[in-house]
Amino acid sequence: MIALYPGTFDPVTNGHLDIIERCSKKFEKVIVAVLNNTSKKTVFSVQERSDLIKEVTKDYENVEVDTFSGLLIDYVKKRDVGVIVRGLRAVSDFEYEMQMALTNKSLYDKAETFFLISSSQYSFLSSSVVREVARFKGDVSSLVPSAVQIAIEKKFKEGQDNNGCF
Repeated sequence: MIALYPGTFDPVTNGHLDIIERCSKKFEKVIVAVLNNTSKKTVFSVQERSDLIKEVTKDYENVEVDTFSGLLIDYVKKRDVGVIVRGLRAVSDFEYEMQMALTNKSLYDKAETFFLISSSQYSFLSSSVVREVARFKGDVSSLVPSAVQIAIEKKFKEGQDNNGCF
C-alpha cells in the first residue's frame, strides 16, 4: 500500500523525519508530498524544501519526494494513494486534523487518513518553532537534520527568505 505524507515542511524537522522513518517501515511506499502554497510565506522555496527532504531521506529506498499544489485530495487521486498520513503532536492537533480527514473522506471516499502520534521527544517540535529559534540565531542542531541546520542558518544569515524578506 502507498502512503502519502503531505505538508509544507518549512523546514523539515526531526519530528517529520521520525514520521517518515516509521511510515517507511509500515508501508510499501511513502510519498512525501511538499505543498506549494503560493499564498503562504515560506522561508524555503518549494524546490529547496523538496531538495532538503530528498537529502535527509536518501537512505530510505521506499520514500519518494514530490511536490503538489491545489487540493490534497486531487493529488491523492492522481497518485492513486490509499492512505494519507498525518502526524499528531498534541490533542490540539487532533481537532484540525480530524476536520481535514473528514473533509477529504467526503471528497473522495477511497482515501483513508492514518494518524500517527509523534514520538515523545518531538511532541513540542514544529517548523515554526525551528524558524523562530533560527531567526534569533539559536541552536537548532537538536531539532533538524544537519543538512537542514546548515541550510536554515545560511538563510537567516543572508537575512532573507525566498520572498526577499523576513
